Amino acid sequence: MGSRAGTTGGWIGAAAALALVFPAPALARERSARQIVERAIGAMGGEAWTRARTLQLEGRIVWYAPDRPEPRARALDYRMWRVLEEDRVDAHEAAGQVRILAREGDRTVFEVGTDGVVTWTHQGPVSADEAQRIWAANFGYGVLRHALKPGFRLERLPDDWAEGRRVHVVRVVDPAGQETLFGIDRASFLVRMVGFATPRGWHVRTYADHFRVGGFVQPGRVTLSYNGVRQNEVFWERAWVNAPLDPALFRPGAPVPPRGVPTVPPGGAGPD
Repeated sequence: MGSRAGTTGGWIGAAAALALVFPAPALARERSARQIVERAIGAMGGEAWTRARTLQLEGRIVWYAPDRPEPRARALDYRMWRVLEEDRVDAHEAAGQVRILAREGDRTVFEVGTDGVVTWTHQGPVSADEAQRIWAANFGYGVLRHALKPGFRLERLPDDWAEGRRVHVVRVVDPAGQETLFGIDRASFLVRMVGFATPRGWHVRTYADHFRVGGFVQPGRVTLSYNGVRQNEVFWERAWVNAPLDPALFRPGAPVPPRGVPTVPPGGAGPD
């Protein structure tokens, strides 16, 4: 039986040998948080992604109940219109203009929007407190478009997994002090995960099936969960970037165009 010192030496020697045979991908070359974010922005489209001014999405959505495995509802007509902000200082406050609509046939299942001042749902305008609660769970992903600007702080955390892929995890702290975690695919540098605190608990979104709209990269499947329990899954099927949007579209009760109608300017073609 070897001595304790001999055993310890053997383990150290074995560990050193393994390190030579299986180098820790140079610890992913010890990329800094800023380098990872730079690569992520490039993978998502670079300036085509960071400088996009409007975004229109069409697809479908499935909602899940918190107490059973089966879906509780579906909407085959799920759409979003966004006028994107040029600057952002708080990741989880409403910014720009947005309208989200879910329909099943002629029935509106869910609708929420803001014209940049007033927030409303299909039931009418809501209070400032309710608006803050709504948008706290709906904004976060887009802050990465601004994360390299002055006033933002980036911190690298331990790597993790998202959508079955290894990801670098970076904490983005915005000028307002809000924190958002991003999971960046270690191979492709696409955004795979976003996580942040909300009034409803810890919120995580994962992203898959990315597709291109010109130079802009859009996730095709978005899965949302709260406190580890899946809430809904969105399947985006079509997208338009930088197509003109009528400001009236973001007012309560304004009619919406039929599906597939947006006029796409040059360079903003549909999914590749």
